[in-house]
Amino acid sequence: MFKSQTPHEKYAAKLKDANLDETALGKEWLQAGQEALQDSITVTLPFKETGYFSAAQPRALGYRINAQRGQRLIVSLEVKAREQLQVFMDLFEDQNGQPNPVAAADSTAAALVYEVAEDQPHILRVQPELLRSAAYTLTIQAEPTLAFPVEGKSSRNVASIWGDPRDAGARRHEGIDVFASRGTPALAATAGIVRRVSTTPRGGKVVWLSDTERGQSLYYAHLDSQLVQAGQRVQPGDTLGLIGNTGNAKTTKPHLHFGIYRYGRGATNPYPYVHRSTAPVPAVTVDTGLVGSWVRISRKAANVRLQPSTTSPVYRSLPRHTPLKVTGATSSWYRVALPDGAEAYVANAVVEPADKPVKHQKLSAATALLDEAHPRAAAKASLPAGSGVAVLGSFRGFELVRQENGVLGWINPHLQAGLRQ
Repeated sequence: MFKSQTPHEKYAAKLKDANLDETALGKEWLQAGQEALQDSITVTLPFKETGYFSAAQPRALGYRINAQRGQRLIVSLEVKAREQLQVFMDLFEDQNGQPNPVAAADSTAAALVYEVAEDQPHILRVQPELLRSAAYTLTIQAEPTLAFPVEGKSSRNVASIWGDPRDAGARRHEGIDVFASRGTPALAATAGIVRRVSTTPRGGKVVWLSDTERGQSLYYAHLDSQLVQAGQRVQPGDTLGLIGNTGNAKTTKPHLHFGIYRYGRGATNPYPYVHRSTAPVPAVTVDTGLVGSWVRISRKAANVRLQPSTTSPVYRSLPRHTPLKVTGATSSWYRVALPDGAEAYVANAVVEPADKPVKHQKLSAATALLDEAHPRAAAKASLPAGSGVAVLGSFRGFELVRQENGVLGWINPHLQAGLRQ
């Protein structure tokens, strides 16, 4: 009764209270939200996409992110619409195919921000409320949750990574090594309390910093000198000691061994906690004016893919003149809806606007103008014999046509005889 609800859950509850969940439109909206969690598209960060939500079609977008513990995901959403509307953003952990909600926001918030707790795929769902149209720009980025622990250095200076063999393979490296000149300050990567300052045979002069906010301890080893005391509170950037090569690092160049140990769970890879990507957010270079319009395959055949990348698995190979409805754009790719409703990505270089006809035809018999390329699709109108249509593309025996009055629809030329060009 007192469970805190996300904005998406509150909106769904309102639909049910008004019995709108029993209507065709309400069912489509709820179903779209569930399907987005199962049919999510894997994206690589940083990611940016611009697109359009149509009031006529309930829709939800799903993005799969291979997130790592120690990262902070930042999702920002810019919405442009004539009428005020809510767009819901929900983040889930994918636990063996079962989505577990971990964060939520809507378009009234500046951003959705979440610190990743476990190494596993996460799914971001973006869904607008019913009967509202809007253009959107979605940006997803990842940043480290901790500051870099060596002054003047970055993750590019990490020379020995998590899991490297130690002692002839008897054990594995439980941290990262950052090489720097002797005397370089080792910095507090977060606010916390110095738990221990000691000297050990393996680590030499070490400092343990307790990060109670995240339930973990930060381990600084091989220091030349320690400049803090146990019980001391520090802030990010405060100097804990100076880098050296004490302990079992006497035969190596000065460096900081930096480790992270989660309370009760042991060591974890510190690299995602401190790595800041230098990759810029990719610019959308395709013609965004085509979002919401039809394009068609311009080559003899072309692939549509599961992700906006040439290295992504091929979803389907489509013949020339297959029409695709553009629903979004990212980098040099279009996000498209195939005539059967499936969504995928297609490279800008293999499509063309479907505004100019492939051919012109006159109908020799009355023909139904369908709203989908499907045998059981609803008829939008009946075209009388002798009507002229412009054919814009074809898909599985159906043709996308434009009437002389500009109305688009699908016809099945096999259901009427005597088509002449």
